[in-house]
Amino acid sequence: MDTNDIEKTSLEKANWLFKQDCEFLRGVEKASDLPAYNLPEVGFIGRSNVGKSSLINSLTTRHRLARTSNTPGRTQQLNFFNLNNQLILVDMPGYGYAQAPKQLVVNWTQLICDYLQTRINLKRVYVLVDSRHGLKPNDDEMMRILDQMAVSYQIVLTKADKIPLKQAAAVYEQTKEKIKDYTAAYPHIIMTSSEDKRGIEQLRLAIIEFVNSPPS
Repeated sequence: MDTNDIEKTSLEKANWLFKQDCEFLRGVEKASDLPAYNLPEVGFIGRSNVGKSSLINSLTTRHRLARTSNTPGRTQQLNFFNLNNQLILVDMPGYGYAQAPKQLVVNWTQLICDYLQTRINLKRVYVLVDSRHGLKPNDDEMMRILDQMAVSYQIVLTKADKIPLKQAAAVYEQTKEKIKDYTAAYPHIIMTSSEDKRGIEQLRLAIIEFVNSPPS
């Protein structure tokens, strides 16, 4: 079997898995309520209204698995989803929402940090960045936190359908250059759109290959 055949088989397996049953397990607002699961986990985080819930719905071929909203700051807890008893997907609270009450922001931040520090089964965090805007100071702050906690993460550019291809390519290159200084950032960036589905299969494959890879 040559390399192309192996890649095709791996993609077919990834697509198959993400089309299997995926159910909401629970939402968590306090670190003391974090559940214990024996499955590997991947988390999704990003600025408010970056398209996190839409991306999770696209990955799992569901329309309403994760609740979507045009209102920033809608996700106010860690939401856990079980993918075919093989993988836990975690929709994390959005950050950077200026209108959120200060105490709520403090609570979100503490919850996220507690989660990152304590989750033994957390394999990788996918940091979602709106391709229309590129990396913002809040994204830099989150990546520094992930670096400090030695949590592996990968940048996923969202809403690529909202900008011309030339602009998307420029944002991709700018982002790739900016993350070189971050120690825990995986250097490969994935450009996605929940509307036209670009990059969705690529992200599925990246998740499965990383989760199934042997420990380094």
